[in-house]
Amino acid sequence: MITALWISLALLALWFSIVLARDFWSHRNTLENSSWLKTGIIGFVVNFFDVLGIGSFAPQTALLKFTKQTKDQHIPGTLNVANTLPVLFQALIFITIIEVEPITLICMFASAALGAVLGAGVVAKLSEKKIRLVMGFALLVTAFFMFAGSMEWFQGGGEAIGLSKGKLVIAVIANFGLGALMTAGIGLYAPCMALVFALGMSPQVAFPIMMGSCAFLMPPASVRFIREKAYNRKAAVAMALPGIIAVAIAAFMVKSLPLDVLRWVVIVVILYTSGIMLYAGFTKP
Repeated sequence: MITALWISLALLALWFSIVLARDFWSHRNTLENSSWLKTGIIGFVVNFFDVLGIGSFAPQTALLKFTKQTKDQHIPGTLNVANTLPVLFQALIFITIIEVEPITLICMFASAALGAVLGAGVVAKLSEKKIRLVMGFALLVTAFFMFAGSMEWFQGGGEAIGLSKGKLVIAVIANFGLGALMTAGIGLYAPCMALVFALGMSPQVAFPIMMGSCAFLMPPASVRFIREKAYNRKAAVAMALPGIIAVAIAAFMVKSLPLDVLRWVVIVVILYTSGIMLYAGFTKP
């Protein structure tokens, strides 16, 4: 089963890479004014800490907004496209080193991917005003989950490495919703971790589930954004390549870091960015 998942992820990575490379090459003379250096640093930093479970979408949105690297309307597509290859690499690593029952993995991966495909088609066609409002509320929800995790409000947890019957149905439905919301810029990691805890599974199991869910949902969702031309090509590629390197360093060289203070800093930044997005969405035409 692990071999089958590896092959599936490798094929997704190849397919996505071809689609992205073709689109980037065909528009190589009309790229955006984003900075290669700034976006490259952003991609490296957020993907490094993404491996540790912090999540990349919310801090990446904040950094892109702060450095003014892309239009608000292109943020959801840029986030998905930029993080697809790094997340695929994460999934390959954690699916290998942490045991999860195959049925649970496959069902949750498939539901997240389906949710993302349906959600991306809607999000890619939204106006900039709607994108700002969706992103503002998405960031607010993400901040809540991160805050709740830091406050240890999620105490479900357990030792199970798989689900069955009613709990599996709940997990599949919930992951479908998280996959759709991810295309609006809300990170899947924190909500997925909360879901795993609530259903009585081992905290370790959250890592392959949430990373694998993202790995299977992001290629099809990102291809939709690419075909809709709803992303920043230059920023996405500039963040993706350093992001892959960051994942390798974090996964193979970093065992533990004191992240409590950093988590609180990220929460504050996310709330600040959410406020800016919502203010712009409600007040600007």
